[in-house]
Amino acid sequence: MLKGLYDWMMAKAAHRHAIWWLAAISFIESSFFPIPPDVMLIPMVIAAPTQWLRIAMICTLSSVAGGFLGYAIGHYAMDSIGMAILGAFHLQEKFHALKPIIDEWGVWFIIVKGATPIPYKLVTITAGAFDFDLTKFTFASIVARGMRFLLVAALLWKFGPPIRDFVERRLKLVTTVFIVVLVGGFFAVKLL
Repeated sequence: MLKGLYDWMMAKAAHRHAIWWLAAISFIESSFFPIPPDVMLIPMVIAAPTQWLRIAMICTLSSVAGGFLGYAIGHYAMDSIGMAILGAFHLQEKFHALKPIIDEWGVWFIIVKGATPIPYKLVTITAGAFDFDLTKFTFASIVARGMRFLLVAALLWKFGPPIRDFVERRLKLVTTVFIVVLVGGFFAVKLL
């Protein structure tokens, strides 16, 4: 099933309305869709490198908007829809362990997890279920998703097709290194 969805998304990346498909996929991936929008983002940026910023921003804003749907599912329908979604991705056990982490690290948790290939739907649904502050959720989501998609698009714009394989295979490594550098920079500035 996932292979079929992946192939379908790749076909949509070449569609004449690809930007709208990217927006739709980015939106639904934030709450229930299994495949991240990077599958479309990468070939779209390679095909139109001068449009990298526009493509990444549409992906980011659509993902953040979709995050509100995930938040609403967690907030209003956790027992029915939220648990069914998390169960489909085998994330139920992780959900229960996140309450103390959300309480203590809220914004940082959303930024770090939202910027990595960890299913963003876990973050959005969990934030809603635990009634995390919506303003902080919005800020953290914009930062996290912006870092993720802008980083991937900027790498593709700068280095072109040769970086594609590296980004696709090492997306988790690339975003993790970026997050470590960013968080380390914040702590260094705070300590100085």
